[in-house]
Amino acid sequence: MTAVARTPEKRAELERMGAAAVHVDLFAPDSVRSAVAGHDAVINLATSIPPSSHAFLPGAWRQNDRVRRTVPANLVAGALAGNVQRFIQESFAPVYPDCGERWIDESTPIRTARYNRTIEDAEAAAERFSHAGRVGAGLRFALFYGPGDAFTLDTINFIRRGWMPILGSPDAFVSLVSHEDAATAVVASLGVPAGIYNVVDDRPLRRREFAEAIAGMLGVRPPKFLPSWVVRLTGPLGETIARSLRISNRKLRQTSGWSPRYPSAREGWRSIIEATDRR
Repeated sequence: MTAVARTPEKRAELERMGAAAVHVDLFAPDSVRSAVAGHDAVINLATSIPPSSHAFLPGAWRQNDRVRRTVPANLVAGALAGNVQRFIQESFAPVYPDCGERWIDESTPIRTARYNRTIEDAEAAAERFSHAGRVGAGLRFALFYGPGDAFTLDTINFIRRGWMPILGSPDAFVSLVSHEDAATAVVASLGVPAGIYNVVDDRPLRRREFAEAIAGMLGVRPPKFLPSWVVRLTGPLGETIARSLRISNRKLRQTSGWSPRYPSAREGWRSIIEATDRR
């Protein structure tokens, strides 16, 4: 197994886990073609997501757009030039439109915003791979959480202070997935047919349920929600975050046998908070 990392420290960590760690210029087609040669499968999880403190600033998503527009295309071209039979591309589940109470599956048309339209470019690269007679799969990940994760830490800190940081109606649904469950889903995707797959936990929660569950684990009062007019001030990013997304993982479960360790955010966040308290 070969893995790519940008820094010597991360490459050393990958090697400790048993991977052959290499440096690849993902924006250089020749470098990519050389790196993927001799491999059966290519998994692209490369992104450049800005920190939450900068995410709403003009131009904050420009580098991520470059990554999603260029890197999947380079990898698919390199993979097709060799004997690679499977290409896995990361994508983003909250790209679905607000569907209120309705369950969302992969047949629901997506609705991108200005800051994330290059998701369509990334998924199109996987589709081109499939059209060439091989297996291309796109994994639409829900919002990630996990130990040490910035989103997780920010959410806990805000709720301790009495505020729910995730925009949207208290009755709207939010879909999440733990880092651990996302990783096992990637492994499971090595055996699925071509197509798009949602990677989310089993039971999306309403924002009110989620906020009250975390508050209870922290031993604090349920937090207040920001007023709806705040969403209008935050532009396309805020509008995307505020959508009600009750996303189903049924397709991936039935196709691969994958099952998340944490059925909902209640179980996953309880594990994180209890581990934090022990430390």
